[in-house]
Amino acid sequence: MDAVTLGLICGLVFGILDIAIMLPMKFETSRKKKEAISSAFVDRFMLGFLIPNVSLDLHPAIIGALLGLGFSVPSAIISRAYAPIIGIGVAGGVIIGFITHTVI
Repeated sequence: MDAVTLGLICGLVFGILDIAIMLPMKFETSRKKKEAISSAFVDRFMLGFLIPNVSLDLHPAIIGALLGLGFSVPSAIISRAYAPIIGIGVAGGVIIGFITHTVI
């Protein structure tokens, strides 16, 4: 499987999983909930897409952890929900990195 196809699949799966995690959460308005879920999907989709497509001289799991951290910190600062956002981003990045190492 090529890196772009794997990235699309990983991005979609990670984005959908993040939406599933967020659905039971309470928000001030339904508009804020839609905005938060849309933002989280795009964030996680791009993370899942980029990990298989970034070429550095590091193990893909390390690349995933670094990108997961880098993509998650801004959202965590804005929402002030540091542990869940950064934790899911880094864990998902590492998992996608291992998948990338196995498949490509």
